Amino acid sequence: MYKQFLWEPLWFKILIIASLLAAVVFSSSIFADHGYYQSIAKIAAAIFFGAYGIKFRSNTRIAVIFFGVAAICVFLSWTYLN
Repeated sequence: MYKQFLWEPLWFKILIIASLLAAVVFSSSIFADHGYYQSIAKIAAAIFFGAYGIKFRSNTRIAVIFFGVAAICVFLSWTYLN
């Protein structure tokens, strides 16, 4: 996975790193009381999994798994907003 990550274009690396960091930061215990921050964390995770789903679209099984996890993250984000 790491070797493949090194071969990716710069925009993909920035997108993946930024979404992963946003997901980790906004899901921390500092922001636990605020539903909006938890929702942002879930959306960032959905972007992360969606980007890898698009990247692995040649392998249908893995792409469907990534898109499914992204859909679950979007659903969880929606429930945190309510």
